Amino acid sequence: MERKARILIADDSVDVVELLSKRLRHEGYETIEAYDGEECLARAREGSPDLIILDIMMPKMDGYEVCRNLRSNRKTAYIPVLMLTARGEVESKVRGLDAGAQDYVAKPFNFAELSARIKSLLAARAAREKLAQEEKFDALDQMMEGVVHELRNPLTSIGGFARRILDNLAEGDPNRKYARIILDEVSRLEKMIKHLVELKTAAISYKEPEDINAVIEEVRNQFQRWFEAEDIEVETDLADDIPVLALDRENMKLALSHIVENSIEAMRGISRKVLRLASRVDNGRVEVSITDSGRGIPKDKIKYLFDPFFTSKTSGPGLGLTLALRIIQEHRGTLSVESEPGKGTVFTIRLPAGRIG
Repeated sequence: MERKARILIADDSVDVVELLSKRLRHEGYETIEAYDGEECLARAREGSPDLIILDIMMPKMDGYEVCRNLRSNRKTAYIPVLMLTARGEVESKVRGLDAGAQDYVAKPFNFAELSARIKSLLAARAAREKLAQEEKFDALDQMMEGVVHELRNPLTSIGGFARRILDNLAEGDPNRKYARIILDEVSRLEKMIKHLVELKTAAISYKEPEDINAVIEEVRNQFQRWFEAEDIEVETDLADDIPVLALDRENMKLALSHIVENSIEAMRGISRKVLRLASRVDNGRVEVSITDSGRGIPKDKIKYLFDPFFTSKTSGPGLGLTLALRIIQEHRGTLSVESEPGKGTVFTIRLPAGRIG
């Protein structure tokens, strides 16, 4: 299932909060509740809501001050705010919008109108996030060719000379350690260049009718030795009724491989390592899920997980998941992640299962 939008409801009236929570959950949202201004700020920082319904008249801190505090904090600055108040005057509305609210509904409100405004704000946020992602990819495209050209030749020289030095050093020479460090760093940069080239070519694809289950099995076989070396238990649950999809087979294998590699690295140091690969059809789309029993990802990092060069690991260029997202989006699909620290992570790919040809 897709992650539900999470809405924070902040109002000092228990009846209003309970009513809104019940109605919004019925419409498919998750809800978080707060009953005063200070609690609202705490819940916003901890719960990473997608939207805040904020009453103006609240104890400890009114809605105007809450809104200003939200806008001054980098973690909460871009969460859309819909203000609720019993006041209908233009002055109150203007003051709320000046404080940073995106919309305003006066009490007593019509829930149908409130629901429509919520959907509009969430859609606008999704559109902004999509545009920001596209702009990141465009900037990365422009940077790639120059970086690849400037780094390849020097890295070849550095790596070659470091290898020659290492081969000529006697066993026990303390400089051997430094030569190995140089070679390891060269290898890391070469991997980054490889990912940059893959990102550049991912937008160029040739799609043919393919069996996604067969692609998943190929990826599993590709990592089999790694699974054995890391003592990872692999489970598969591939549905029999998966329709044929229009895929660029090699690109999709690449996307799945980067997600699997991320999951393997997340399970290092975990006592019981389990990786589950599954497929199914849901609401006209094919879902592929990759679930690991790894360290998990903190909530405040999930939103940056697919950003170029972001990494939750101690090392690595942080481009694998960016590449996976780009390939899946090029297939008109989506990639989402759910995670809980200490329990593991689930990556879910959703691809359209429409007619081919």
